[in-house]
Amino acid sequence: DYPYVDDLQGLSLRNVQGTLTADGEKIGSEFGEMLFTHFGVSGPIILSLSNLAAKALDEGKEVELHIDLKPALSEEKLDARIQRDFTQYSKKQLANGMKDLLPQRLIPVVCDMAYLDEEKFINQISREERHRLLAALKNFCVPITSTRPLAEAIVTAGGVSVKEINPKTMESKLIRGLHFAGEVMDVDGYTGGYNLQAAFSSGHAAGMAAAEE
Repeated sequence: DYPYVDDLQGLSLRNVQGTLTADGEKIGSEFGEMLFTHFGVSGPIILSLSNLAAKALDEGKEVELHIDLKPALSEEKLDARIQRDFTQYSKKQLANGMKDLLPQRLIPVVCDMAYLDEEKFINQISREERHRLLAALKNFCVPITSTRPLAEAIVTAGGVSVKEINPKTMESKLIRGLHFAGEVMDVDGYTGGYNLQAAFSSGHAAGMAAAEE
């Protein structure tokens, strides 16, 4: 349902801050890399937030992703940066004067979000219009309406409760001689190899414990 999917498909963003909200309340935030795809958004920070998004959607909440495109700069410093660029490119159209600030494909989308005419000359941009641009850069909002199907899942939640497992041996506390490992347990780790590490470590512990019996 995101209106800019076709315009941004394949565009990767680095060093951005993604904040997830549910019914207007912040439920998670991640810094790093993300990607616009044919269905919406993906990438490391999106995968890390997807668990929270899925739960909120399941509860019937309105979920939004708020992207700070320039998290390293405060609003004051970013405004000063924009003014420097506007001074340098004062005789150019807005779309051409933002080339040092954003990837080319993102410029028209940000302008649209800020209700700005990208063909307007920079020396005609008002203070109010500049502040609308600043707001769009610091809060690029993407509505989240659904998650991808289970077949595309990288890690899934659910499984045997860790409360029923001996953490030293991975043996069931309910059935003697039954050991668990990996994603059969209700463990979904942080994106970045942690699920693989959990699988390897729990598999090793379960194997060693089972061999000793």
